[in-house]
Amino acid sequence: MNKNYLFSTLLIGSALFWQSCGSNDQGQQHAAAAGQMAIPVSTTTVSQEIVSGNKSYAASVVPLQEAHLMAEVSGYVTKIHVADGATVSKGQALYEIDRVRYQAAVDQAKANLEIAKANLQRVEKDLARYQTLSEQDAIAKQTLDYALTDVNNQKAQIQAAQAALTTAQTNLERSIIRAPFSGAVGISQVRTGALVSPGVTMLNTISAIDPIAVEFQISEKEITEFAGYQSGKLATDVTVSLPNNSIYSHNGKIATMDRAVDPTTGRLTIRASFSNPQNELRAGMNVTMHVKSTTATEQLTIPFKAVQDQLGVYNVYVVNDSSQAIARPVELGLKVEDKVVVNNGLEAGERIVVDGIMNVRNGAKVAETPAEQPAPQN
Repeated sequence: MNKNYLFSTLLIGSALFWQSCGSNDQGQQHAAAAGQMAIPVSTTTVSQEIVSGNKSYAASVVPLQEAHLMAEVSGYVTKIHVADGATVSKGQALYEIDRVRYQAAVDQAKANLEIAKANLQRVEKDLARYQTLSEQDAIAKQTLDYALTDVNNQKAQIQAAQAALTTAQTNLERSIIRAPFSGAVGISQVRTGALVSPGVTMLNTISAIDPIAVEFQISEKEITEFAGYQSGKLATDVTVSLPNNSIYSHNGKIATMDRAVDPTTGRLTIRASFSNPQNELRAGMNVTMHVKSTTATEQLTIPFKAVQDQLGVYNVYVVNDSSQAIARPVELGLKVEDKVVVNNGLEAGERIVVDGIMNVRNGAKVAETPAEQPAPQN
C-alpha cells in the first residue's frame, strides 16, 4: 500500500515537472516573438524635384550715400534754411555762416587784382619807351633790364592777386553749406547764433533715401549661389519684411558682395538695393531679408517631419531590404514649406520613415504603410 502510494507520487511529480518545462519554453518563444514584433510606421520614397523656396536673413537698412555736414569756415550761424528731417535736393542751401567778412575779403582781393593789373600796364609802357631809346643807344642797357624785371614782377603780382581772389571767393561760397546729394537731413546739431569752426563742428548728417540698401550676411557656402543672383545667371526674388512684419511693397536686387569673408565668422556681407520713394526704409532699421530662389537642377527632397534633430545633427531612418530602420545622418539645404532639400546622406528611391519615428530605434523591424501624399491642387 505504501509502495503504491510512493510510486503514484513520483509519477505525478514527473508530469508536473515536464509540464512546467514546456510552459517555460512556450513563454520564451512568445517573448522572443514579441521582441521581433514589427513597429508600424509610415514611409515615403526620397524624390527629386526642382525646388523654389525662401531663405530669410536678419538685415539692416543702410544708405547708399551718407555724409556728415561739417563747417568749412569759422563764424556764427546766421541762417538755417531747412527743417529737421527734411528731404532736400542736391545743391540746396542748408546753413549759412556770417558772410560779411568773407564778402569783404572778396571785395579786397578784387581791388588788389585791379591795382596789380594797373601797375602792369604802367611798367609795360615804361618798358616799351626804354626799348625804343635802347635802339637809339640813348639809355644804358641796365635801365632796360630793370624795366623788363619790373614787368615780370608785376605779372607775378597779378597771379598772386588772382589766387587771393580765388581763396576769398571759395571761402564766401563755403559760408553757405549746401546738400552734396539729394536725400534727407537729420536733426540739426547747431542752432542759429552758434559759433562754428572749420573741420570741427558737425552741423548735420545727410543720407540718400532713394534708392536705399539693405545689408545682410551669408555663409561662405552660399557665395557661389549669390554670385549667380548678382550676375543674373540665377533667377531670384528679393523682398523685405518690415519691423511690423508687413512685406515692403517694392522688390529689390542683389547689388554688391563684399570683397572678403570675415575669417572670424566665415560670413560675407551682401548688399541689396531697393527703390524707396516714400522713405519707408530708413537708415538703421532692422528688417528681415527674404531671398526666393529656384534651383537650376533637381534636388533630393523629403518631408521635414522625417528629420530628427539631435544637438544640431540631423538624422533620418532609412528602411533597408530587411525592413529594418537604420539611422543615417544627413546634410540639409533649403526648406520649402513642409519639405526640405537634402544635400548629402540620401539617394533617390530610398525609403525613409515619416510617421512613428518616436517609437523607432536604430535597427528595429518596421511594418511600412505608405505616407499620405498631399492632395493635388486644382
